[in-house]
Amino acid sequence: MKKELSKLYEPKQVEDKTYKYWLDNECFKAVVDKTKPSYTIVIPPPNITGQLHMGHALDETLQDILIRYKRMSGFSALWLPGTDHAAIATEAKIVAAMAEEGIKKEEIGREAFMKRAWDWKEKYGGRIVEQLKKLGSSCDWSRERFTMDEGCNKAVKEVFVNYYNKGLIYRGERIINWCPKCRTSISDAEVNFEEQAGHFWHIRYPFTDGSGYLELATTRPETLLGDTAVAVNPDDERYKGFIGKTLKLPLVGREIPVVADNYVEMDFGTGVVKITPAHDPNDFEVGLRHNLPVINVMTDDAKIIDDYEKYAGMDRYDARKAIVADLDEQGFLIKVEEHSHNVGTCYRCSTTVEPKVSTQWFVKMEPLAKPAIDAVKNGETKFVPERFDKIYFHWLENIRDWCISRQVWWGHQIPAYYCDSCGKMVVSKENVEFCPECNAKMRQDEDTLDTWFSSALWPFSTLGWPEKTEDLDYFYPTSTLVTGYDIIFFWVVRMMFSGLENTGRVPFDTVLIHGLVRDSQGRKMSKSLGNGIDPLEIIDEYGADALRFMLATGNSPGNDMRFIEEKVKAARNFANKLWNASRFIMMNLPDEFELKGLPDILNIEDKWVISKFNTLAKEVNDNLESFELGVAAQKVYDFIWDVYCDWYIELTKPRILAGGETAKSAQSVLVWVMQGMIKLLHPFMPFITEEIWQALSNFEKPLMIESFPVYDEKLNFKQEEADFEKIISAIKAIRNRRAEMNVVPSVKAKLFVETNEIELFDSGKMFFERLAFASSVECCEKFEIEDCVTVVTDSARIFIPLNDLVDTEKEIARLNKEKAVVQKDIDFLSSKLNNEGFLSKAPQKLIDAENQKLDKANEKMLKIEESILALTK
Repeated sequence: MKKELSKLYEPKQVEDKTYKYWLDNECFKAVVDKTKPSYTIVIPPPNITGQLHMGHALDETLQDILIRYKRMSGFSALWLPGTDHAAIATEAKIVAAMAEEGIKKEEIGREAFMKRAWDWKEKYGGRIVEQLKKLGSSCDWSRERFTMDEGCNKAVKEVFVNYYNKGLIYRGERIINWCPKCRTSISDAEVNFEEQAGHFWHIRYPFTDGSGYLELATTRPETLLGDTAVAVNPDDERYKGFIGKTLKLPLVGREIPVVADNYVEMDFGTGVVKITPAHDPNDFEVGLRHNLPVINVMTDDAKIIDDYEKYAGMDRYDARKAIVADLDEQGFLIKVEEHSHNVGTCYRCSTTVEPKVSTQWFVKMEPLAKPAIDAVKNGETKFVPERFDKIYFHWLENIRDWCISRQVWWGHQIPAYYCDSCGKMVVSKENVEFCPECNAKMRQDEDTLDTWFSSALWPFSTLGWPEKTEDLDYFYPTSTLVTGYDIIFFWVVRMMFSGLENTGRVPFDTVLIHGLVRDSQGRKMSKSLGNGIDPLEIIDEYGADALRFMLATGNSPGNDMRFIEEKVKAARNFANKLWNASRFIMMNLPDEFELKGLPDILNIEDKWVISKFNTLAKEVNDNLESFELGVAAQKVYDFIWDVYCDWYIELTKPRILAGGETAKSAQSVLVWVMQGMIKLLHPFMPFITEEIWQALSNFEKPLMIESFPVYDEKLNFKQEEADFEKIISAIKAIRNRRAEMNVVPSVKAKLFVETNEIELFDSGKMFFERLAFASSVECCEKFEIEDCVTVVTDSARIFIPLNDLVDTEKEIARLNKEKAVVQKDIDFLSSKLNNEGFLSKAPQKLIDAENQKLDKANEKMLKIEESILALTK
């Protein structure tokens, strides 16, 4: 044997050392090997601003289970790691750090700011990578990528220019989502909607000819300053006569028309709608149809512009109050109604988003969406669970053009160049210094691309695209994408259409969706609730394997799970159970022991455990192939704890004590099954299994590159397994009956086994003596025995003489003594509950509790009396 195992399993002593051992032996390195099938996972790149949270821990654990399983199953398995530059979030942190120094980014300029940003990335960007390693992530770190590295930047420029040349990218004035706090546009996918309490302000808009007014209701009176029309439905009989007339805009005095548009719902509100093309996406579309002017009334930080002197510089909400007050004072406000409505907020900072007309860059989505829809419908890519394809389809079927420009500096600068002399614009992969038309100096677009633009290319840009690399040819399309349901529309959709458009193939064949990790009360973990749990603290206390196993067993595809620390403790206890079983085996092996396969001659209990292990191997493979990772983990747990530790080890102890050939046979089977078990468990608990493997095996190579167990028809001992289950069933029944009677294990009793399978039960006498506490065992087809306890199973009837189990006189005396104590409790509680004074003053909760105590005491009395009656018959 190679080495001994310490008395206790200490994760801190094992995990860092084992991870270094794997790295030193290049166990994570994937190679192009055309003799093997490839299996690829690209990591959802965590933000460089991030710290490992429980969501990451779940995501990476699931990926690592799959990649370790496939690696051991003969695949050239690549788990490609990397990080995301997270443009808005990272820039916010850098700007905040600069603010503490009293510096603004505009003061130092773009070049100096970018240097600071790269310095920040070098200092903090690798932090989460090191944290992923603590979890045991077996990524190929030699291929680690960053969404702003040279290769990714080349891919981004290639895609941008290709899209532009195909007419899929355009620059135009459109209504976009603007975050006043982040001071940038954001895409539809980055807007979270939440219900907020608000109001409907009913306002009077007078006709310019003095003939009356139209009443309309709005939730945003502050945008009234930018109204350029009022709209009614052309079929609304109430307002047909007013179409084409003009109104005088309250407070502003601007003359605006009444237009007819089918967008207006006749039965909503008054059936009259104010049209503000610059500040509402629907109004913008109405404005295009009616050629209305677009008047922006807010600055980038959502303050009223200088054109409206009274309200200039006011925050939008302060302006709302002031405008409503003025409307009321001047007689334009008719009434105010309470109204709850959905409001869009920025996914980064939760600020209410401002719809705003702006010149931005967009991706034309309709031609890209259709192939992505078809690819899932025809089965090229499948979702697990399948129900999540509905979210995918809904998003793509209702998608609007994607606004991809962002007003931040940290990111991929848009490769568009402008000539201020002649107005020429050039989109190019190469830097353009001088105008091709007039030779004047050109300037590059100040904006950067949405972070998700580069992330959308992640499955193929990381493998060398646009170059035709060996990695791209072998590892692409990737195999499984593991991600949370919350970013299907952010990321999955965009990777799908990007992969299809740029490579002609889907980026992955399966999308495995997992839910959120919630706290023990089912609440989402958040800073505001203070209920976040640091995975590193859990690892420090219980070990990475315990955390991983809890996350795996608590997970089912697509569903949220709760983090329960007791389950982590249970997983740690399971690790200790496995460790102790391994130590027991090693302590009972001779120094010269070497496993050369299974013995030629096997006892029935050996065939039982081997056959059950063989079935386990088949089921675990099937479960993992079906992405039922939690089910697979639970089956391995049940086998190790129940079948191997609680039964098979106990079954072999008499043989090991006996020595000789029977001991050698038992030792070989113990080691053979243990090695198989830890292979099955390895993807879930890699550290402890690798440590046991190194101690228990004579092999030089690490466990993680050993072969994963598979079903072997030669090890199908189903008949022997079924036969031995009958013995186990009888032993369990006897032990349960003794437990019911409070008979301690030290009390031995004769067993008379009535069965048609005498030979089978005769062969199990040793097990009845050791595990069912039998003093002797006699088997026969028929027994006539009085004064005994009877235990029945589906294959035997077992009689146990009552006098062997209990001393009747002593037991009756003990029961009578217990009966007296219980009677005293019954008398006390009955008296209390019959006391009118107690019943009138005590709270109902206390009365109910006392009634429950009385019920339990009466139940206990009944059982005692039944036991006395049974002993005196």
